[in-house]
Amino acid sequence: MRTVVLLKLIMESFRFAWQALRMNVFRTVLSLLGVTVGIFVVIAVFTVVDSLESSIKNSFSFLGDTIVRVEKWPFGLGGEYPWWKYMRRPLATYEDFAFLDDNLTQYDAITISNARGGQIVKFENNSYNDATIIGIGTGYNEVYDIPVEKGRYFTNAEIGNGRNVALIGSNVATTLFPNQEPIGKELKIRGLKHVVVGVMEFEGEPFLGGLPSNDENIFIPYGDYSKMYYSGRRFGGGATISIKGLVTDVGLVELENEVRGLMRAKRGLKPKDEDDFAINRPEALQSFIGSTFDVITFAGWMIGGFSILVGGFGIANIMFVSVRERTNIIGIQKSLGAKNYFVLFQFLFEAVFLSVIGGGVGLLLVYLISFISLGTLELTLTFRNVIIGLGVSSAIGTLAGIIPAALAARLDPVIAIRS
Repeated sequence: MRTVVLLKLIMESFRFAWQALRMNVFRTVLSLLGVTVGIFVVIAVFTVVDSLESSIKNSFSFLGDTIVRVEKWPFGLGGEYPWWKYMRRPLATYEDFAFLDDNLTQYDAITISNARGGQIVKFENNSYNDATIIGIGTGYNEVYDIPVEKGRYFTNAEIGNGRNVALIGSNVATTLFPNQEPIGKELKIRGLKHVVVGVMEFEGEPFLGGLPSNDENIFIPYGDYSKMYYSGRRFGGGATISIKGLVTDVGLVELENEVRGLMRAKRGLKPKDEDDFAINRPEALQSFIGSTFDVITFAGWMIGGFSILVGGFGIANIMFVSVRERTNIIGIQKSLGAKNYFVLFQFLFEAVFLSVIGGGVGLLLVYLISFISLGTLELTLTFRNVIIGLGVSSAIGTLAGIIPAALAARLDPVIAIRS
């Protein structure tokens, strides 16, 4: 029974708060503007940062997930890059790949690849002048995702025997084979004919210009690639050995340790010698990107926080004015038996209403700007950011209204009626 009465009192408090806001529409609008601007700034920054981070990480999706890459050069993760330290390292070779393939145990799949950009490929009178030729070994499609739209992927026999076959990107197919079926046609790479066996799905330009896209790529077997492009111990472009870890290997710790031990044994390094190879982890690059955006997010909190703070002071000021205006009504309510918490809830709900409405308007503005076209950057207002916006505005409303509401609840009914 007491619960029902309490719920009725709370609903009645809601009704009083709503009526108070409706009676002073202009003042209500001015009060919530500060919170609106603050929530808009914070959530807009969050939305842009989240969208940028997602787009940049997607631009690096070609590196793959849960993969360890053995290369000559380590990823540069900020600061001064000591290239002179790594320049004299030997390149990763097919022999390294074969050794790892024979001896590794903690892995799901392994492959080797090498690439050469800025290549000219031809078909009859048509040519594509900026193709990237990528030689790949067996297991490449098990390590990386190769979305084939037309035709098929290579067979193990084609890769193992280094046959002259090619899997081409969408832009290459459109340029070399306009208005005709490319499957089965022969294009020329460095004068050698290659039969097209498949065409990859269109990806579009990545958010970060300069990053590779399969649209300009041409995949060929690694043995075929080695016939056309020189790859020595130190010069000619080193290979990349990519190893996909086991699902049970959390953090790929066991795989990385095993790869390091085998590579040191293969290279004949002594215990005190530094590694003459790099073990690159794509997730380390993504973590670095995430930490960079954390700084931008903090800046957004600082900028928006001041606006929200100003909005909170504005709401608190209006609530003090509202208490003074309705002191006589409070006295009448309390003389008729209204409890302190009933009066408290009236003003507290009014403050929260003001703040949440302001936050909602700010979120609506962010949602509207998400429809603005920004090229390859797609803005998305996530559910998490909506919850943050409403949560922050509710907290600000509570903090701004608690003191005025408490003062109203503690008023003496006799004194309040006289005023």
